[in-house]
Amino acid sequence: MTIDRRRALALFGLGGAGAAGEAMAATPRALFAGRAEFLHGAASGDPLEDRVVLWTRITAEATTAPIAVRWEVSTDPRFKTLVRQGDARATASRDYTVKVDVTGLKPATDYFYRFQYLRSGKPFGKPVGGRTRTLPKGAVKDVVLAVVSCALYPNGYFNAYDAIAKLPRVDAVLHLGDYIYEYGAAPDDYGMASPTAKTRVPDPPRELLSLADYRRRHALYKTDPALQAAHARAPWIVVWDDHETADNSWIGGAENHQPATEGDWVKRKTAGIKAYYEWMPIREPAAGTLPEAAWRRFQFGDVATLLMTETRLTARSHQLDYGRDLPVVDGKPDFAAFVAKLKDPDRRMMGQGQEQWLAREVDASMQAGTAWQVLGNQVVMARVVPPDLKAAMGDQAYAALLAKLPAYVAKPVEESRVLAQAGAPGNLDAWDGYPADRSRVYDIFKASQARPIVLAGDSHAFWANELWDDAGTNRVAAEFGVTSVTSPGYADYLPGAPLGEAYVAANKEVKFTDQGAKGFLLLTLEHGRATGELIAVSTILDTRYQTRVLKRFVVTPGDKGGVKALAEG
Repeated sequence: MTIDRRRALALFGLGGAGAAGEAMAATPRALFAGRAEFLHGAASGDPLEDRVVLWTRITAEATTAPIAVRWEVSTDPRFKTLVRQGDARATASRDYTVKVDVTGLKPATDYFYRFQYLRSGKPFGKPVGGRTRTLPKGAVKDVVLAVVSCALYPNGYFNAYDAIAKLPRVDAVLHLGDYIYEYGAAPDDYGMASPTAKTRVPDPPRELLSLADYRRRHALYKTDPALQAAHARAPWIVVWDDHETADNSWIGGAENHQPATEGDWVKRKTAGIKAYYEWMPIREPAAGTLPEAAWRRFQFGDVATLLMTETRLTARSHQLDYGRDLPVVDGKPDFAAFVAKLKDPDRRMMGQGQEQWLAREVDASMQAGTAWQVLGNQVVMARVVPPDLKAAMGDQAYAALLAKLPAYVAKPVEESRVLAQAGAPGNLDAWDGYPADRSRVYDIFKASQARPIVLAGDSHAFWANELWDDAGTNRVAAEFGVTSVTSPGYADYLPGAPLGEAYVAANKEVKFTDQGAKGFLLLTLEHGRATGELIAVSTILDTRYQTRVLKRFVVTPGDKGGVKALAEG
């Protein structure tokens, strides 16, 4: 289905950057005059040097009337002096969410904000708000970022979010995708086997298909107190991955979308992305821009250029699949033919337009003398083949492990050994499934002699990786992969298996991985060094938890671009 830009904007109900507040303010209807409340907290996001997006959602029963909302911004948590204020209207057309792009702010400044609804033109009821911060300008000593990904609601408590809310300092929170999951609440649905699922039941209790479904799931997530606290702590910079629409999505569909029973993919994708823009503190797409094109730049003074990419809905080719695409010749898998198909230069993760944007921004960052170029990216970029656990554990221990596993786990573990022996990648949904596009990204880095740090989510594992070019002669970037907030990792299915050691032994680019821990990444960027702390929470099955630094790695710039070897710090 071909959609021109004007039609796409109409489908999504989106307009320019200030459209949410302006459209609501212009609604010529009688205002709601009953009782309402803010059940979903408040959030801020997409900070720039002089502006930030503020968000909330107001709830009132049995009304379709607009609700007047006042917003206020101050440098004082008691709001004795206001630096910005205004009124907006929450309407049913945007699910009673309110989003304001507040301008005229000062760089590198902490601000406090709040929302309150109006009755008869006067503030009424309890306000809701939080703390935010604008980006710095010019010379900066350091920047501190918390990075998260993959929060499966029924599988556990969001303790990683709570830990971020309690950090003594965090300049921004980066969410790399899978903010929500689209699955239902059937006993065999993802996460429903967890002990916490009885009290954390997905709403609606079915797979998400319609706009109303996606809205309800976002609403459920934002009732979580830990998530609300993290949103209120600092501005968020977000991008979707696949589960905000459907698992393993690509430009023409998704693995978890069956057109015969679930309808048109474009309609479902449109619903998921519209709900995302309504419920997230992300700046609205500019007029004439496709809503899926969510790539954008954030400049943290002279320390870092953060480039948030989109690798799901604008250009991604259909993922290859070993079961479907691996040829079998004389009863044996033909990996050489499969790899040739995998390396097809026409297979895309990014489109040409996004690649050109990335090249311009990386070059401009280097020309400006910025210390680091940080790529906010959804999936792991390193070359990773699965471990051969039989070789790592020995025949007897491996056989004992397999004997304990259910068939649906044992079978892929055995199949991964075949891939390991062939040197074939295990995750074709990551950059390993798009090696030609990955090479083009590396060429961009090398052409500008950039000093890149790639951030990755999706894998439900911590990673510290060194990214080498195709020739294996240039270390072009460092990569930190963040584990999940709650989603299960490889080690959750294989308790006791030496996965981390086996991955490191099998892969030149992998310097460390933990496939079971849950938590977040704390990235501190300075001139001449960047420190990644892999912070784990002790449990997701209880709201009482502790945190610990699982590993700490230091990255330093290379002499002519790229980075030097990762060092434990």
